[in-house]
Amino acid sequence: MTSPSSRNSSVHSQIRSPHTPLIPSNLRNSREPPPSPEETFARGVIHMPQDDDGFQPTYHDALLGAQEETASAEIIGPEEVSAFTHLLTRRSSHAHPGPCDHGTFSPRPPTRDSFGSYSSSRLKFRDTFGDPEWDGHPGEPGDSSGLAGLVEARLTGGRKKMSTTQWLARRHGLSHTKSMYINYYIPFFSWVRQYRRSWLLGDVVAGLSMASFYIPMALSYASNLGHVPPINGLYAFVFQPIIYALLGSCPAMVVGPEAAGSLLVGNVVRSSVERGHSDEDNGPLNAQIAGAVTVMAGGIIFAGGIARLGFLDNVLSRPLLRGFISAVGFLIFVDQLIVETGLSDRARDVEVSHGTTFEKMEFLFHNLRYSHGLTAAVSGISFTAILVGRELKKRLQPRFPGMAYIPDRFLVVVLSAVLTRHFRWDKRGLDILGEVKSSTTHSFPFHWPFQISHMKHIREALSTSFLIAILGFFESSVAAKSIGGGEGRGDGLQGMPFSPNRELLSLGIANLVGGCFMALPAFGGYGRSKVNVATGGRTPMSSIVLSIITINCVLFLLPCFYYLPKAVLSAMISVVAWSLIEEAPSDIRFFLRIRGWSELILMALIFFSTIFYSLPLGIAAGVGLSIIYVIRHSTRPRIQILGRVPGTNDFENAELVPEALEFIEGCLIVKIPEPLTFANTGDLKNRLRRLELYGTMSVHPALPRMRSPEHNLNIIFDVHAVTSLDGSGAQVLAEIVNAYRARGVRVFFCRVPPEKSKVYRLFVSSGIMESCGGSQYFVKSVTEALRLSELEVLHDDREGAHGGATA
Repeated sequence: MTSPSSRNSSVHSQIRSPHTPLIPSNLRNSREPPPSPEETFARGVIHMPQDDDGFQPTYHDALLGAQEETASAEIIGPEEVSAFTHLLTRRSSHAHPGPCDHGTFSPRPPTRDSFGSYSSSRLKFRDTFGDPEWDGHPGEPGDSSGLAGLVEARLTGGRKKMSTTQWLARRHGLSHTKSMYINYYIPFFSWVRQYRRSWLLGDVVAGLSMASFYIPMALSYASNLGHVPPINGLYAFVFQPIIYALLGSCPAMVVGPEAAGSLLVGNVVRSSVERGHSDEDNGPLNAQIAGAVTVMAGGIIFAGGIARLGFLDNVLSRPLLRGFISAVGFLIFVDQLIVETGLSDRARDVEVSHGTTFEKMEFLFHNLRYSHGLTAAVSGISFTAILVGRELKKRLQPRFPGMAYIPDRFLVVVLSAVLTRHFRWDKRGLDILGEVKSSTTHSFPFHWPFQISHMKHIREALSTSFLIAILGFFESSVAAKSIGGGEGRGDGLQGMPFSPNRELLSLGIANLVGGCFMALPAFGGYGRSKVNVATGGRTPMSSIVLSIITINCVLFLLPCFYYLPKAVLSAMISVVAWSLIEEAPSDIRFFLRIRGWSELILMALIFFSTIFYSLPLGIAAGVGLSIIYVIRHSTRPRIQILGRVPGTNDFENAELVPEALEFIEGCLIVKIPEPLTFANTGDLKNRLRRLELYGTMSVHPALPRMRSPEHNLNIIFDVHAVTSLDGSGAQVLAEIVNAYRARGVRVFFCRVPPEKSKVYRLFVSSGIMESCGGSQYFVKSVTEALRLSELEVLHDDREGAHGGATA
């Protein structure tokens, strides 16, 4: 038996023996699979330097090779490294196809691939779709595993095309079935399987709490803002929440009528009354008009979901929305003051009910002495009680979470109805809600809105429906993003990521159905959803509970609302309006602090145009200005001139700190920090010309030339951020390059995307590369471009000197 010491000495002697390799060849090492398909893709874009014998090691092999070279240097020492020992540290991934059972070491029998291994997965995929070992991006030429390879196989008579989703599912051993798509587009089938009995109590309590808060609000929105029968406000809590619970992607969000949408519906009803197409007392016809508006808003939202326009929630800027929401709050507050002071009849007599907000303020100022004392007292006390209760809950809820369950608004409603009935305040001039009933004999009447007799209302309401759809979707998106979706919560629902496009579809379907029952438009609200979460709601079941409670109210509890004072409903709406206004000062202070004058002007323009003229004009002005701003921002090229940081090879924007940078003589280095499309290349020539003349974009073009032409003999474009390029952009860029070459200016491109990218192919096919002089003018860095420009200058000098000597 050999002792350990002798074994160690023999090993040591083997290391020093000239007949044995100092470093194992690792031919026996098994090949480890990459952890994900993304790493497999990445292997195609990592360009490793090839060995002298033509082999190109993979990324994994390169890491092992680097480790082995380090180990060999430590064992042998730098003085003992020779060409022979260096060759031993280099190896290829495969000497030849198939298992290797010969060589320096003992034979090794082929091993069977284990399930899920790299080799087995590759062979199975290759047998069906081609070899996934490719050297490029998915979808590029030569790609047999990505989309382009599959399409190529299809066009050349290969097997059935497989999508990337199917490939990833098979790659990870997932069953690719239709149920995956059903669960995604109908989330009800996803969350109902995860539902726990322990969540039911919280959902029921949340549904009851929201019903106590928002059922009276729905009555207020319908009667005071929408100018439709109060029951139509309840319909918005019957149909839309339960449909959203089935299709929505945000479990905690609850949809329902909102103040802005109800007010816009009321504007449509008022316009119909002014044109003589309806009458204020014609409740059934006004309800049908409201239903048509809801259906059109739902159809617009649904069409946006089909067209995948979910990104539009980012188009409306924060100042636009703040100005509009503040104007809506102020408008609602002034409207409700007329009701709260008991001046509704007088306002109707002097025809100021349909006037502007400024006219209503003027009316209040001149007629306040005619206000009804009891109505003003009931509304004032109700407003103060609700506002104080809200503030107390906000301050005490962090210490006492149970405060969230106190239905303060419901208590005010019940108490005011009881006192009115007991003291018969309705006989003393206090307006009450009266009988709440359906416009037909059915509790939930169905009415198809697109009838010939309603075409005049539909034409008038189309633009307003569009605004309702945009504002409702934006508010829903803000609420959903604020409270979060069903993804990532360890104690809640899983597998329900928020999707703006699915939100469009679910909200569109909900309003299409609700509008057929003459409901007000309903969208997600942040305040309502926050109450849902605070009172224990975890899943969409709380929305279903809210719908069930509202259905019972419509069927059995409508007589209980008979003695509810309209002044109390107005006071509740005034609290909502106050909450819309009170958020504006913080935004105004913020924009003042950062000197955001354009944002402040936009807010003021929307606010005052709404107050002094009309709500549609304010919205149209704000949306129009936002679109103009977006177009202006997207069409303006943001090119930069670069300078070198002294003592380094780093280059920075020279317009920020020109005194701290050095400029290269004879070179203009231009960085294009964005994709080039038809939108932002129209003015690219003029801006490049300004850089040539002045070296900056900030100077006025009226000045004479301040930069010598000798500094523009070499133009270097840093196009690292040009991640996409369309045909129009390539055409403009080709014209720019041709113009430079015609003037004798050398053009270089550095940090160009990979050769198999679409951008690089456009550089070649558009003739840009040929105009520059070939691929040697497309280099990896700005430093290399500068070095190449110096060589070009030396070459030109030698050519000139040789020509002069010959002459």
